[in-house]
Amino acid sequence: MRLGVCYYPEHWPQANWAADARHMAETGITRVRIGEFAWSRVEPEPGRFDWGWLDKAIEVLHDAGLGVILGTPTATPPKWLVDQMPDMVAVDEQGRKRGFGSRRHYCFSHPGYREQAGRITRAYAERYGNHPAVIMWQTDNEYGCHDTVISYSDAARLAFRDWLSDRYKTIDALNSAWGNVFWSMEYRSFDEVDLPNLAVTEANPAHWLAFRRFSSDQVVAFDRAQVDILRQLSPGRDVMHNAMGFYTDYDHHDLGRQLDCVMWDSYPLGFLEMFRFSDADKRDYVRQGHPDIAAFHHDLYRGCAADGRWGVIEQQPGPVNWARNNPAPLPGMVRLWTLEAMAHGAELVSYFRWRQALFAQEQMHAGLLRPDGKAAPGLGEAAQASADIAAIQGSGELPNAEPVKEAAIIFSYESEWVTATQPQGEDLSALWANFTAYTQLRKLGLNVDIVAPGTDLSGYAMVVLPCLPIVADGLAEQLASFSGQIIIGPRSGSKTAEFSIPDNLALGPLQAIFPAQVSRSESLRAGVTHQGDGWAITRWLDHLESDAERELVSDDGMVACWKSANVRYCATWPEGEVMAVIAARAAHDAGLAAVPLPEGMRLRKAGKLSFLFNYRAESQAIPEALQGQMVLGDRLLPAAGIAVLRTV
Repeated sequence: MRLGVCYYPEHWPQANWAADARHMAETGITRVRIGEFAWSRVEPEPGRFDWGWLDKAIEVLHDAGLGVILGTPTATPPKWLVDQMPDMVAVDEQGRKRGFGSRRHYCFSHPGYREQAGRITRAYAERYGNHPAVIMWQTDNEYGCHDTVISYSDAARLAFRDWLSDRYKTIDALNSAWGNVFWSMEYRSFDEVDLPNLAVTEANPAHWLAFRRFSSDQVVAFDRAQVDILRQLSPGRDVMHNAMGFYTDYDHHDLGRQLDCVMWDSYPLGFLEMFRFSDADKRDYVRQGHPDIAAFHHDLYRGCAADGRWGVIEQQPGPVNWARNNPAPLPGMVRLWTLEAMAHGAELVSYFRWRQALFAQEQMHAGLLRPDGKAAPGLGEAAQASADIAAIQGSGELPNAEPVKEAAIIFSYESEWVTATQPQGEDLSALWANFTAYTQLRKLGLNVDIVAPGTDLSGYAMVVLPCLPIVADGLAEQLASFSGQIIIGPRSGSKTAEFSIPDNLALGPLQAIFPAQVSRSESLRAGVTHQGDGWAITRWLDHLESDAERELVSDDGMVACWKSANVRYCATWPEGEVMAVIAARAAHDAGLAAVPLPEGMRLRKAGKLSFLFNYRAESQAIPEALQGQMVLGDRLLPAAGIAVLRTV
């Protein structure tokens, strides 16, 4: 695994560049990402290019032995371009145009902007496509950040109508698929179909699902245009894009299929603060991040990559600037996050950023250096991580050489689109059902991969579908031939591909592997529970008609888990102690050597190496069940401590 950093030479005097490059190399950094926000400096006026500064920056980095990851600048179209095409901007759900003055102010569906994005990408690639310093390209930056995938512009409406025509062929087919006879919503032609925003009350959920699918396809097509140009003009270089945390507005599986590598931006403290974690977690992990935030995304994005190649292109090195509160990482956490990515198979961890900015929106976002050029705390930890990586790789074992398959979670992005459109209860999200199930599996010390429907399941002992409302064609047949243990979560198989209830009710196609019908589903407000033996039914309850075994029954007779052969159905929301019990039983039946870990400790097995990470703010001992030759660390893990064991 290599270390990298994000650098913005246009923000600093040229006199600093050579010293910065030498300092990077001395720290153990070998990769530098540049250029992704530099359109106005590269093309200050329409058709007039100023390449001199960027030529020099790339030369300086190359002379220091650093490989350049060059970003296309399409996330920040300059003011002159917006003035030329004022309708290129995205429009929000309330019909308001997104203004100039920050970033991501374009609509993916605008044909004029697509043409301009291709033009500047081609200019970059013609200039640097065969430069020996450029070893990888990044397309754009963080597709969809700031809620910009879904646009309600005129361009989006026209493109959506074309997309619908291609999908349904006739308007009668669309009306039938969507159930438009309901509330007299039938259309006479595709030209009558508007976008689903600004309706008096909720729009047809099938309309919303189609619009989300369309919007995702627009992102993938926009990216594909850049990928094609880069492959043509810069042969032999990898192409990647940087995804975000807990973000689902486009299908990352679709995007990953056209990239060489999927990268993501890891900000564990910001994500802990901004997303739906408990007050207790936000207190206990305030300077560490929840112990599954980074790992969940490592495993998710590895599963999105066509060949399993992934990395972290932006790693938090200190306080960020965009969360409600922005604490500094606990000493040791930057090193821990780096080695945890290595344990999960990353090929790169790149820190954001090299030097903290003096100006503009991100001036409060820490880097490896302070604004005055002196070392920030993250710099020493990056250097230590570089030494640790060398020691681990020098042990003779490569973490990616022999993947350890134990449990697979099947996740689809349209599952989240379904539950976001029709949650049927507050905060009942498919994405978060997957996260909470993932947490319980990892607490058992299991390796967990997150995969798309249709992924080869050979080698896994357990497969979990935490919440999969739409079951892809062929998945039920694939699971029927799977000999390991299967856990099915609530709402799975509850919708057809066009967002209606299956004729045979939920579990729909999954009835082929589990003999049951869901006769009624209810969501439960906070505080309403059905108590079992050390667990409770909370938030959701599916009532089944089935001859399956009632494995977990609450004190008042409600069934939390049903079992038939090698398949369990979790009838409540897959979180907390009830999911812990179900996962432990399935792991036992699967023959997996589960090792319950202390609170806040996590394990990742990679080949013959076992990586252990302590996310607690106090020392904890490694369980005695985990034995091996110590490659790194000690059996008593300090706060933010790491140990690596080698199986002998």
